[in-house]
Amino acid sequence: MSDREREPGKVPPRRARRETADLPETADAVDADAERRRRRARFLRDLAEARALRDRVQPRRARTARLRHAMRMRTFRW
Repeated sequence: MSDREREPGKVPPRRARRETADLPETADAVDADAERRRRRARFLRDLAEARALRDRVQPRRARTARLRHAMRMRTFRW
């Protein structure tokens, strides 16, 4: 449903993260969630570092990718 189809001021219902959303989270679930977030953050840092390295060693390809991305953003319709 797009923003235009929704009534103003009405918030769409959110899906529960899991089937047992009404049950309190255990310490294990909280720890597992925190560990997942830490692993994800590390992965995203490594990915950004790898992209930066690739941009440094392949400047022509990086420039082309930047120009391509800019063109996509210019032609994107909101």
